[in-house]
Amino acid sequence: MATNSQNDPLLVVLVGPTASGKTALSLALAEHLNGEIISCDSVAVYRGMDIGSAKPTPAEQARIPHHLTDVATPATDYTAGDYGRAARAAAHSIASRGKTPIVAGGTGLYLRAFLDGLSPMPTRNEALRDRLRTFSTRRGPASLHRLLTRLDPAAAASIHPNDEPKLIRALEVRLLARQPITEAWQDQRPEPLTGFHVVQFGLAPPRADLYTRINARCAAMFANGLIEETRNLIAEYGPTPRAFQALGYAQASAVLRNELTEPEAIAATQQGHRNYSKRQGTWFRRDPRIHWLPTFGETALPALLQALKA
Repeated sequence: MATNSQNDPLLVVLVGPTASGKTALSLALAEHLNGEIISCDSVAVYRGMDIGSAKPTPAEQARIPHHLTDVATPATDYTAGDYGRAARAAAHSIASRGKTPIVAGGTGLYLRAFLDGLSPMPTRNEALRDRLRTFSTRRGPASLHRLLTRLDPAAAASIHPNDEPKLIRALEVRLLARQPITEAWQDQRPEPLTGFHVVQFGLAPPRADLYTRINARCAAMFANGLIEETRNLIAEYGPTPRAFQALGYAQASAVLRNELTEPEAIAATQQGHRNYSKRQGTWFRRDPRIHWLPTFGETALPALLQALKA
């Protein structure tokens, strides 16, 4: 899989859907390669959001150094651009100490920002975002998607109608740059990561088995205190941070508002994560650079090490 024709240090990327075993595989691989792990998870970056993000445990983080977890408060709108810059700095720091950077996670846009860079885009405009949120509240949750479909059909086709943050960002770029977000990406070339020999692997376990794991993990999150964790976060930061729209936290918040019972919240979280795993698969399958392993992370190490030697 890897070639030794380049003198650049090795950097391994591990991707896959939620609950596919990326954490277990990254830990085992880091021990084999004298590596350190860079998390690629848009929820794990936030301090205090531990249970709902399935963040590596304190014991796991003590076992292998981790980077890009707990780097922002939930009140901060941490962006893919922020992540890309910080993750590149971490990778170079790890390599400078003679260790192997291992990037592990399932947030596709974060990984794109890290590996390929993001095109320069208009910065956030809070006044416009507030107007779009008001528009959504008055016209209904599907209104943003309908508006984006008129203004940028290509972007609308790739964004779930209920994914308000992405819809707002696409509309923001369309209105501020006066061109569709897809055209803005094409017009301004991003800067790819340099200085590494990058090898990417993806986990693709059987879907039925993955769904069983997802259902069990979501139920365990609530059993392990997700509602109380959410209560504490809201007490500290208020109910409005965008981070609290993440799967699990949104449903736990609804329980606290008496809008859902806990069993209803668990079922909704399970369904949301199953749907998210499909979108993750669609995103990563578009990248021909990824070498796929048809198993869970706990059993993938031998095949991965063999591929690295090839």
